[in-house]
Amino acid sequence: MVKTVLVDTGFLVALLSREDRHRAWAAAHVPQLGQIWVTCEAVLSEAFHLLGPAGGSKLAELLRRGVVVPGFDLGDELEPVLSLMDKYSDVPMSMADACLVRMTETLADPVVVTTDTDFRIYRRHSRQVIPCLMP
Repeated sequence: MVKTVLVDTGFLVALLSREDRHRAWAAAHVPQLGQIWVTCEAVLSEAFHLLGPAGGSKLAELLRRGVVVPGFDLGDELEPVLSLMDKYSDVPMSMADACLVRMTETLADPVVVTTDTDFRIYRRHSRQVIPCLMP
C-alpha cells in the first residue's frame, strides 16, 4: 500500500545540503519515497531559510517538478495547529511541526520523513504514535 509521504525541514535540508550530517541517509531513502512528497508552507519557509540561495534553488526545482507539493491549508486548520503548539509548548513545537502532525491526522496512511527526534514525542489524535522515517 502506498503511504502519503510527508517531508519535514530536516529531511529536505539533509537531502539538498552537502554539509548536512544526514545527507547520505536522506539520499539513500529517496528511491523508496515515491514520486510525490507532501509538505506545508511552514516547512518550505524553514527549508528555504536554512538552505540559503544555493540549496534554495534546488528546493525550488523540486517544487517546479512537482516532487515536493504543498498540501496543507493553515487557514482551515488554524485552531487544531495552535492547540498542538499549546499542548507541546514545553518541547517547544514549531509551527512547521504542528502542521505536519495535523497533516498526519487528516491524510491517509501518512509517514513523516524527518531528522527531528521530537516526532518521537508528538502524538496524532492525542495518543497515536506518528509513523516516521528518521535516522
